[in-house]
Amino acid sequence: MEREISSPTTKNMNWTILLLATVILAAFLMVSKGGQISAKDAAAYLITGAVVIDVRSPGEFNSGHLTNAINIPLDEIATAVPQRWPDKSRVLLLHCQSGMRSGVAQKKLNSLGYTNAFNLGSYSRAQKILAGQ
Repeated sequence: MEREISSPTTKNMNWTILLLATVILAAFLMVSKGGQISAKDAAAYLITGAVVIDVRSPGEFNSGHLTNAINIPLDEIATAVPQRWPDKSRVLLLHCQSGMRSGVAQKKLNSLGYTNAFNLGSYSRAQKILAGQ
């Protein structure tokens, strides 16, 4: 019976691959949560009358939405928000299914001068924040 011998190079390569995978995972987690408002800050804004905007499609919104959320699909955000809220200091809390579209909506609104547009993130995260969890 032959025994396979691991060389130091093979062991180092395995550790390198493991380290690289860990760094990639950490970077992904930072990016996926990056740009989202903290639950604490969002809760404080909600108490003072922040507007919750669901940027999902009307079909997604109609299949279930958060209480008091207003549906403005991502492709309408740049025109509908200025019409409805011309005050660019108004606090707007944006969410979608995963947090990606709401992040894009936040960037669009920031580029239009809305200084208090924040990404709540995913539907489930926004639901927990609104429920005070």
